[in-house]
Amino acid sequence: MSTTDREPQALDALDDAGRKVLFTEARTANTFAEVAVADDELAMIWELARWSPSAANGQPLRVLFVRTREGKERLVRHLDEGNRAKTLSAPAVAILAYDVDFHEQMPTVFPARGDMLRAAFAGQIEKRESIAAYNSALQTGVFLLAVRAAGLAAGPMAGFDKAGVDEEFFAGTSWRAHLVVNIGHPGDDPWFPRLPRVPVEDAVAYV
Repeated sequence: MSTTDREPQALDALDDAGRKVLFTEARTANTFAEVAVADDELAMIWELARWSPSAANGQPLRVLFVRTREGKERLVRHLDEGNRAKTLSAPAVAILAYDVDFHEQMPTVFPARGDMLRAAFAGQIEKRESIAAYNSALQTGVFLLAVRAAGLAAGPMAGFDKAGVDEEFFAGTSWRAHLVVNIGHPGDDPWFPRLPRVPVEDAVAYV
């Protein structure tokens, strides 16, 4: 039988409830209930998020989960004023970063070509930085979906001093912060009014 004669593989589709949880009814949380987020819930988030696609399976995304009051106080010094109170009130906070030395993992994550890719990227720090930033952003979208899939709300924030966070938490490492995400159960009046989406005719084309 030729490949063209084979039946296509059937893939499962999310039901309406799953689509609502991940997409159509999911919101960015701005307040959080005083309900702890357990370590196994954070582990579940990463277990889901780590299956995200990335170029050559490079997986540059790294996560630091901040759970203690002391850790949050260290973090909020580097956040924009409007982000500080909600971060202190969040049960858990994820600092999402990318690893500019992601190429060192290539023999592990891409065994067939890993040594070649590691050697090719070894002297190209600017190229690695660009690749890591782009692919960690791709992985970050999946991370936010993973938070929702774990039954929690996410509050992503880009308003912070990245150099300050890097110095505070990642000094001497190859990690570079790119997003802060508050995580927990929604609190009182957690949602801003739902904002419009870009009209389909302005966002989608067919040829």
